[in-house]
Amino acid sequence: MADRIDPIRNYRFRLVFDGTDIGGFSEVMIGESTTDAVDYREGNEPAHVRKLSGLTKYGNITLKKGVTNSTALWDWHKAIVAGLVAKNRKQVAIAVLDEAGEMKARFVVSEAWPIKYDPSDLSGKGNEVFIELLELCNEGIERAQ
Repeated sequence: MADRIDPIRNYRFRLVFDGTDIGGFSEVMIGESTTDAVDYREGNEPAHVRKLSGLTKYGNITLKKGVTNSTALWDWHKAIVAGLVAKNRKQVAIAVLDEAGEMKARFVVSEAWPIKYDPSDLSGKGNEVFIELLELCNEGIERAQ
């Protein structure tokens, strides 16, 4: 009997920023990639348009994690606010793991930098985890594994 190939589950993953393992996040939303289709027709061609490829756009990456005593995400955002974008672009790798902790898929995000930092609202009435959100723009997302 042939081995089954089951889909990878999406609840175990790790992030690596510029080669440094940042650890776990509660949620990672990978934006979609799209390539524009450009209509083109020359006057001596049949009466329909050709489709040419246009610009490719890469969606933002949204990261959510519980706030800890580490200020690494805030510090990265603060450097961008100070105008240090060129020095603070990072390569971000998102590794999707199986139940045994083995990497099964890997996405590499190029030239990423934070465009939004949002600490969650606080409420004395609840018992939720204090979550921080970081949104990254980028210049490319590729599946490396």
